[in-house]
Amino acid sequence: MPLYRQEKFILARLGVDIARATTSLWMVRCGDLVQPLINLMRDKLLEAPLIHCDETVTQVLNEEGKAARSQSYMWVQVAEPVKNQKIILFDYAPSRSGSVPMKLLDGFRGYLQTDGYEGYAAIGRKSGVISQGCWAHARRKFDEAIKGQKDKNKAGKSHMGLSYIRKLYQIEHGIKESPPDERKRVRQEQSLPVLQKLRQWLDKSLPQVPPKTLLGKALYYLNNQWEKLIRYCDEGYLRMDNNLAENAIRPFVVGRKAWLFSNSTDGAKASANLYSLVETAKACGLEPCHYLKTVFNYLPRAESIADIEQLLPWNQKPV
Repeated sequence: MPLYRQEKFILARLGVDIARATTSLWMVRCGDLVQPLINLMRDKLLEAPLIHCDETVTQVLNEEGKAARSQSYMWVQVAEPVKNQKIILFDYAPSRSGSVPMKLLDGFRGYLQTDGYEGYAAIGRKSGVISQGCWAHARRKFDEAIKGQKDKNKAGKSHMGLSYIRKLYQIEHGIKESPPDERKRVRQEQSLPVLQKLRQWLDKSLPQVPPKTLLGKALYYLNNQWEKLIRYCDEGYLRMDNNLAENAIRPFVVGRKAWLFSNSTDGAKASANLYSLVETAKACGLEPCHYLKTVFNYLPRAESIADIEQLLPWNQKPV
């Protein structure tokens, strides 16, 4: 909820007169206070064998060297280092440059799953980092091609491409509760033959469709991302799509519709830290308000790294 709404519609109704500048300062200070937890969460995130990344726009009114209407970005990284443990980290950056994921994921070795945005290309070339594509984006482009047809029910290449992708998702649906080694076995036995047929169909279709049409864009996206898209068959713990990151960033996008912008870069950074803590807590099955009370009660008393580690979301018991 935006601070101005809290000020006008909640605090004022209770007869409490607190300036918005004061509540803004509280939020920035809270974001600073939880930095030790965020640092430990990032260390754990970088140990994961697979990280999902995505980014969305945000606006900062008072940002050095930029106009108030210009766009900045909130980046999200999601990982599941061990079973039943999920880490969701938000990071503010003034740009969408490829240097941002290079900095955020410095030292990471493993699979990096993203959409087709070229900004992730540089980190994908680093030794030890394996780029993985997103089938949800590929499927979405074929959906768009079908919606762009005059006769949406007429079967054609768009429907054919979508049918192959649906077969791959059907296989995944059947093994979603299976252990990683079983998922890998099924993918090798069932998904790879479907992918082989899809590749043959793609090679035949590419020369027949103008690249600037909706169908052409779907085909060329599939072709350009192919090596990254088929990598999910390499290991059983990999996923077909980047929905984990897209779902993680959704609460920020929904909140942005209400509060619209951050006033300062300090506010944007504090927002990133607090979103990281709350969304990771939710992912670990914790009630956010109760968890934040625990953090702000005990974090100032922490005397060692072990004390801080005890306050990490996955080390807390749900109430």
